Amino acid sequence: MKTIKADICVIGAGSGGLSVAAGAVQMGASVVLLEGHKMGGDCLNFGCVPSKALIAAGKHAHAMQTGADFGVTPVVPKVSYAGAKDHVKRVIDTIAPADSQERFEGLGVTVIREYGRFISPTQVQAGDTVIKARRFVISTGSSPFVPPIPGLDGVPYETNETIFDLRDKPGHLLIVGGGPIGMEMAQAHVRLGCKVTVIEGMKALGKDDPELATIILDRMRAEGIEIAEDALAQEIRGKAGAIEIETKDGRIFKGTHLLMAVGRKANIDDLGLDIAKVEFDRAIKVDAGLRTTNRKIYAIGDVAGSLQFTHVAGYHAGVIIRSMLFGLPSKARTGHIPWATYTDPELAHVGLSEAQAKETHGENLEVVRFKYAENDRAISTGETTGMIKVMVVKGRPVGASIAGAAAGELIGVWALALANNLKMSAVAAMVLPYPTLGEINKRAAGAYFSPRLFDSAMVKRVVGFVQKVWP
Repeated sequence: MKTIKADICVIGAGSGGLSVAAGAVQMGASVVLLEGHKMGGDCLNFGCVPSKALIAAGKHAHAMQTGADFGVTPVVPKVSYAGAKDHVKRVIDTIAPADSQERFEGLGVTVIREYGRFISPTQVQAGDTVIKARRFVISTGSSPFVPPIPGLDGVPYETNETIFDLRDKPGHLLIVGGGPIGMEMAQAHVRLGCKVTVIEGMKALGKDDPELATIILDRMRAEGIEIAEDALAQEIRGKAGAIEIETKDGRIFKGTHLLMAVGRKANIDDLGLDIAKVEFDRAIKVDAGLRTTNRKIYAIGDVAGSLQFTHVAGYHAGVIIRSMLFGLPSKARTGHIPWATYTDPELAHVGLSEAQAKETHGENLEVVRFKYAENDRAISTGETTGMIKVMVVKGRPVGASIAGAAAGELIGVWALALANNLKMSAVAAMVLPYPTLGEINKRAAGAYFSPRLFDSAMVKRVVGFVQKVWP
């Protein structure tokens, strides 16, 4: 057993841990990085990257069947499901060097490819090495949550950690879970030629604005996806190629393959948190500065029980670097954090939803809307399905939701506005290229000011007076 010392020991080489390690070592701190599985974590290997690659493959197949309105004769594409998975692998392999052990060792990080476990409040053991550090960062992420549904343990099933290794195209994919992961995979697979049924115990996309979620779900149903809501899985039975799911209300769904996509659980097992004097429940308990009950230990990303997104882990890294390296106060916020679901159309959100804003601000709330169908670029590209909603209080946006093409890109303007407490006038003042989808944001801001300008008796009196007296 050997012992090494460091300023910072990072447990977990996902997006948050890598950001901490890279930032800290380049600012002069000595850093040890522990990773017992794959560098890059869930996002690179099992989540964001492979899912978007598979979605892209499905989009290409879908385009071949939907060109009639553009004068392009639709054809049924010959889809190689294995070929689509080859594309997924190429994408991962292209991005992987940025997250690799070699790159981080080149930056000066000591990388140990072992799982870390606390053996005292100030020491972690990884393989045959004990690391004693001034500060520790737990960034172990999360894993698929698989509920204890009767019969599931006797049936083969996929999760996001295995679905991208599947080479044989499912004939009929059953997906338990109608959240972002389930719905993204549903659309990708139906476009690649699979029959797909989504089984959701409550409402599909239930955490999103229901008005906008309906836009997405209507499109998915139109593409042939069966979406069963209020369908709580009660029993799963069968074998490979012949799987049945019975719901609490007696409905039975049959398919060839099963994907479990009901949520995530924080990776807190086998970390020795009790020994480290770190309190936890379903996730690690942290304060506003992301410190645990052991002041020398921080937790970031999914394992800290916050919003479970890659970009949140990266944001957390910046928060704690300020504290750990410079001793400056730093707190994590959530009100300005956006997220997106990469279905087609996309669904994106930042800040308060309409329901939350009504509850918080009452009569002071104004909700402005603008439809994609009124945007010239959307009309020219045939992407008129969708709309934006902006929640405004006393001239400042407090939230925005978008359903439509490139919603994940468009939400950035509102994330910027919320992060910097900008007024609606700042968005309205933008000058954008014509024609672009980005004009949707500007037109939404214009929809806020239009009644104040065009329906105001005072404005009309002032204009009338000026026209009479101005030489």
